[in-house]
Amino acid sequence: MKKLFAFCLLTYAVSAQVATEVNKRYQTPEGRAGIGTFLGSSDRDAQQKPRELVAEMHLRPGMTVADVGTGVGYMLPFLENGVGPGGKLIAEDIFQDFLDKARQRARDAGLRNVEFVLGTETDPRLPAGQADAVLVLETYHHFDYPARMLTGIAHGMKPDGRLFIVDYYKRAGAMPGQDAVKHIRLDLDGVVKEVQANGFSLAWQKDHIPGSQYIACFVRK
Repeated sequence: MKKLFAFCLLTYAVSAQVATEVNKRYQTPEGRAGIGTFLGSSDRDAQQKPRELVAEMHLRPGMTVADVGTGVGYMLPFLENGVGPGGKLIAEDIFQDFLDKARQRARDAGLRNVEFVLGTETDPRLPAGQADAVLVLETYHHFDYPARMLTGIAHGMKPDGRLFIVDYYKRAGAMPGQDAVKHIRLDLDGVVKEVQANGFSLAWQKDHIPGSQYIACFVRK
């Protein structure tokens, strides 16, 4: 009986959703439309510092980069600058309407090296073993099933690939217009422990936007 109880607890821990509350606005087309307007805004550049982010990733021409949770494709033009026309981008999201907007953004920017992938909340469905780098920007705290997503991300990476998680600190004032303490599931230390428990090792971490966002770089174990 005790073994059965322990097994049930383990099964629940593996399968239970952990980000239900923060994902409520994403459950309707109307909610996603409002979020998409912000995600694609040109005003976001000053806040997000996308060029500095790409520089920290040390991308090289010809690389393959997966943008997991691409949303409306905001980062695609910046990532393309890093890998060049000979590189490849994989834009993944779990919502088709977001992917449609990302596809349009890529067309408007003249990007021809983008593959669009419709993932699920448990599997990004990345092509196996292709990615030199995977970017998870402001998305990790939305993972309902982080262990399964990390397994899927690892499946899509080359053996020497790198995973970059960029997210908000779980601290007062970290998220403009929102309460990061309530909205963000784990602070940086908790994210590092969770990711390392699921097949990765921390390579380095640093501030991206001091007091607001961090970058954590991981490699596969």
